[in-house]
Amino acid sequence: MRARQSRPSVARVYSYVLGGRDNYGVDKDLGDYFMGDLPGSELLAITNRQAILRAARILAAGGVRQVIDMGCGLPADVNVHEVVRREQPDARVVYVDNDPFVVAHGRALLAIDEGITVLEADARDPSKIAEHPDVQRLINFDEPVGIIFGVVLSFVSDDEDPAGVVKYWTEQLAPESQVYISHFRPGKSREAAATERKILEAFGGHFRNDEQILACFEGLELLDEGLSPCAHWRPDPETEQAETPEAELSAWAELIVAGLARKA
Repeated sequence: MRARQSRPSVARVYSYVLGGRDNYGVDKDLGDYFMGDLPGSELLAITNRQAILRAARILAAGGVRQVIDMGCGLPADVNVHEVVRREQPDARVVYVDNDPFVVAHGRALLAIDEGITVLEADARDPSKIAEHPDVQRLINFDEPVGIIFGVVLSFVSDDEDPAGVVKYWTEQLAPESQVYISHFRPGKSREAAATERKILEAFGGHFRNDEQILACFEGLELLDEGLSPCAHWRPDPETEQAETPEAELSAWAELIVAGLARKA
């Protein structure tokens, strides 16, 4: 445990920026750096989370009743299963994360019934996830499935083949299944470049261009015209979009983009 406490965690810093309390001093220090020394960069976490929840709602509204959330992170005020079940009360949700800290908290707070499970597994090993007994129990791959890759592919190296990870799932999925991906993308502004450098210094990862990110959707039908910044992806004008001034978003929005695709 000491080793994990001595270095900041993506999930814990992300949670701290979103207002969570499950973190250590090293996570708070880094989160405070983003919010204090790079003011506005916290919008990456905020708009990414908002877009994931919109994606969950869109999946459920389209009839998807089973969802796998890759790299789910720590429980938040509103979680994917809660959004999905507003539309599909009997929906089944599998949360996946490779951080034991995240999984322990997730099992305590998210696994509230037999229709929800939290797995300790790595998104880079999709076959192990698909073959897990809980996934076999909850997910019927003969029916539509929604898969959420919320920024997790940004931490899959080129050698580990992020497009191949998504392709594995594409081949398992039934028609009308949908895949949501958000991903870090290089920015052009000075503020964006400084934020990118700090993220890479703290966590590693990969900022990919549009062509590289779109390659992850190979074999799927993209439902949008292309990638959009999470801040602007499928906006809900009555909720979070009205709360953040456009001028404040502009410097950071380009750093994280999203897209949703369907298997025909």
